Amino acid sequence: MIYKKYIKRPLDILISFLMLIALSPVFILLYLVLGVYYRSSPIFSQVRPGLNGKLFYILKFKTMNDAYDESGFLLPDNQRINPLGKWVRASSLDEIPQLINVLKGDMSMIGPRPLLREYLYLYSEEQSKRHELRPGVTGWAQINGRNAISWEKKFEYDVEYVTNCSFQLDMRILFETFFNVLAGKGITQKGHVSSEKFTGSPAKRVVNNPLQ
Repeated sequence: MIYKKYIKRPLDILISFLMLIALSPVFILLYLVLGVYYRSSPIFSQVRPGLNGKLFYILKFKTMNDAYDESGFLLPDNQRINPLGKWVRASSLDEIPQLINVLKGDMSMIGPRPLLREYLYLYSEEQSKRHELRPGVTGWAQINGRNAISWEKKFEYDVEYVTNCSFQLDMRILFETFFNVLAGKGITQKGHVSSEKFTGSPAKRVVNNPLQ
């Protein structure tokens, strides 16, 4: 409790600040290369739910183009990603801008990954506990399979982390993430560019979707 309430946030600020300084040459180079490659802003931003479901804009380096079909809809992910985008995603370099989210207080270095806004209305009561902490750049689910495991298993790991969050666990996750990234473990699900969409679990949902 002391760690979560008084230590975790200052540690997030320190680590993210030092990492931004260390990775600034990579950040600048990628910003320029991707900007020229896509001929648009190299930063992708999207609304995601954070602590207690509060919405914020997550920042990532762009890994797909903005190609549309004849009807004006975005093409499927596997038709919009390119070799450069695949490499940026596989190396996890697309996550670097999230260090800014951490500094701003939207995210933590370690925590459940921030998912799509529409998933808020699909969680069971147990799964919704993942929003009791700030979302993380990496997390317990990420070092235990990342996109290669089922949604239900991911949420089990997320809730387990929220329950057992500690300095020792955060340091373990941070170091294992580094080695997993180097090994390219769990980047995608079989048959998908990243991970397939979550469509809900058999368990009772928290709330009805107000958009329906």
